[in-house]
Amino acid sequence: MSLCSWVNKMKIVIIGCGKVGTSIARELNTSGHDITVVDNNGAAVRRLSESLDVMGIEGNGATYEALSEAGAETADLVIAATARDEVNLYACLMARAAGVPHTIARVRSPEYTDDLYRVKDQLRLSMSINPELTEAIEISRLLRFSGALEIDSFAKGAVELIKVLVPPNSPLCDKKISQIDTLKGRVRICTVERGNEVYIANGETRIKAGDKASIVAKPEIAAKFFKKSGFNIGRSRDVILLGGGKVSFYLAQRLIKSGANVKIIERNEQRCNLLSSMLHDAMIIHGDCMDQELLLSEGIESADGVAALMDYDEENILISLYIKSVSHAKIITKINNESFDTIIGNLGLESVISPKTLTGEYIARYIRAMQNSLGSNVETLYRLHEDRVEALEFRAKSNSRTVDTPLMQLDLKDDLQVICISRGGKIILPQGSDVIKPDDSVVVVTKHKGLSDLNDILRR
Repeated sequence: MSLCSWVNKMKIVIIGCGKVGTSIARELNTSGHDITVVDNNGAAVRRLSESLDVMGIEGNGATYEALSEAGAETADLVIAATARDEVNLYACLMARAAGVPHTIARVRSPEYTDDLYRVKDQLRLSMSINPELTEAIEISRLLRFSGALEIDSFAKGAVELIKVLVPPNSPLCDKKISQIDTLKGRVRICTVERGNEVYIANGETRIKAGDKASIVAKPEIAAKFFKKSGFNIGRSRDVILLGGGKVSFYLAQRLIKSGANVKIIERNEQRCNLLSSMLHDAMIIHGDCMDQELLLSEGIESADGVAALMDYDEENILISLYIKSVSHAKIITKINNESFDTIIGNLGLESVISPKTLTGEYIARYIRAMQNSLGSNVETLYRLHEDRVEALEFRAKSNSRTVDTPLMQLDLKDDLQVICISRGGKIILPQGSDVIKPDDSVVVVTKHKGLSDLNDILRR
């Protein structure tokens, strides 16, 4: 899953050229924004400015001098993404003093994250982003539907796009979509991936075992549909987290709140003691996550979900492959190094998460919302099926040529489907007689790239 943006060009200063800053710069650079990066590490600045079409400034980005050299006085946005929360918050404060209208700070500390709402207005902070918390939220969603390959949300989380693998025993197999019970139209099958082909589904599309199908529905309706259709996609109740870092802490909090039983295995004894003092309802195990005998003794074979969240990608990959061989659990693998992307697809790891990439995606989504008033009305955009399909959420404007006309009468482009309309909190999975109204949130899936306005779904 990846986000992209088709919005008016912005001038953005990014402070910090580490993994997070690099991920943000790469995501925003592909969207066509004017990017300047600032870091004390001259080698990191040169490496990033040479690999991307960005300007590099060597210096302390929290100082007025460096911000001025980076052109902050005329920037639309400053993003502080250094390794230190205090520096990021101070840099955003200094950027506002320099006249920057919008600032975003990377804040990782749980203590700061919990308290930030108290001083956000005083800091005049537009947004804060916590990569580890963001990853924990994403993983918890995947564990809610343990059989899901991907889950993306629209209409402020009211409806979800869920990709699943169709099992051989499913009653959906060898049926046309028009013949499938979609719970009185409350579920929409919108894409089907079969081998190397991806189809925008219609009533004549036939579902086969082994297809990767994406459906859109409210979460509670999706659960009913999956159960009825023979998918083993229930909630993970017994979860083991390998590694006791910040992601595990945030994830354990969310899982415990949802009623799951959580074990955390961590090799550092001091960290174990700290987790025990903060997570009273989780079982904390002091041991080596790579110890296969330990994993078996702690019930890895019977677990519903396992997340490999250790510091080293190689360990996460290897232990995920081992667990796959001994367990039917939903396995989620954390990987930070993008150089592994080329080999991951051949290893059969079903759910791979990168906190650095997610951070860039979330910030790109925020910037897209900022730009709505400047020409684009794309509110959310996901790249699906290895970038071959896009799912876009538009805000319908009163002057759009799509409004107040039944969908069946609109001259829609081929390879495009209107899958959802959100109107005043009501979710509509539209039929041909439904119409788009001004201010509706409209979600479409399409193979066409570069749509920036709802009118772009029409042939002409």
